[in-house]
Amino acid sequence: MKEDRKNIPEAHGGNVYRVAEELGVPVHEIVDFSASINPLGVPESVRRVLHGSLSCLTDYPDPDAGELVDVLSQCLGVIKESIICGNGSTELIYLIPRALKPRRVLVPAPTFSEYERACMVASGPGESRELIRHLYLEEDDGYEIRPDEFIKAMDGCDMAFLCNPNNPTGRVLSREAVRRIAGAAEAGRCYLVVDEAFVDFVPRVSVVDEVSRNPYLIVLRSMTKFHALTGLRLGYGVFPLDLVGEMKKAKEPWTVNTPAMRAGAAAVKDAGYREQSLSFMKGEKAFFESELGRLGIGFIPSVANFYLLKIHKANEIAASLRKEGILVRDCSSFPGLDGSYVRVAVKSREDNIRLFEELGRVCGA
Repeated sequence: MKEDRKNIPEAHGGNVYRVAEELGVPVHEIVDFSASINPLGVPESVRRVLHGSLSCLTDYPDPDAGELVDVLSQCLGVIKESIICGNGSTELIYLIPRALKPRRVLVPAPTFSEYERACMVASGPGESRELIRHLYLEEDDGYEIRPDEFIKAMDGCDMAFLCNPNNPTGRVLSREAVRRIAGAAEAGRCYLVVDEAFVDFVPRVSVVDEVSRNPYLIVLRSMTKFHALTGLRLGYGVFPLDLVGEMKKAKEPWTVNTPAMRAGAAAVKDAGYREQSLSFMKGEKAFFESELGRLGIGFIPSVANFYLLKIHKANEIAASLRKEGILVRDCSSFPGLDGSYVRVAVKSREDNIRLFEELGRVCGA
């Protein structure tokens, strides 16, 4: 384990509006593989609800997003008082360190950049120098998180972030492994924030039902990935009851608008969309991996709807693809990764074929 403080990484995937303007083409001609969104798009059940929500736009939204909370409580089997909804799970990632004021935070590397950024923003002037402790994952080990190493690295920390499945690697820990880490966090009085933004692709590993038994466990979920509600910005967290009051004191009001609340409730209840998405992704991931093998491109095995690819001169490859209206995530800004990685989402067969045609061209395959 190494400890240092690198510059906080820059933003995430591509800005399709900016790239369309740069290339002088319509936005719909840009194919964004840098954002890992369900290619099936917005569920039809959500579209119907959104259309019916227009009449409510003149009223303030429910500050507690009660309609969505009730549905989540029933579907997840957790008490509704433990659920807090947000403007995407990113809002809650920033809320947690702002409310709890951690002094030492464990962040694996590579992982989602907003954990570190949120903690740095929440820390006061002069307090951030020793705030972040990185647990660097090993390339030779496929960037897998080892529970024993994670538990050891938590020693002396009062907060730790664990993304499961991990972004950008797509690696996953078993439910038993996360429970063991959460138990060690409780014993060490260290808040463990488990980000399950991509857990809908592998629901068996979720520990959302463990929160009620562990006062140091927080579980976050996103509805922008699996349910394709990216533009609406919607996420939620399940918190120990003792923390809910502190969270709400530090939280801005009305961050979840009424159409988003109703769309989220409809999406959670749509079992048909869930089954269709999992079936589609299984088939498309098989095609994706086959094409990567054909081109001789190395990748990290992933349970999610994206892959971390290892490509020589990855930043140049990303720039070449960008000129063709194809955006991939240059991962050189992730602590723990060098300039030989890009992350790509699994999209529709048509889009995936276009990606591999261009990859074959720019890679000389």
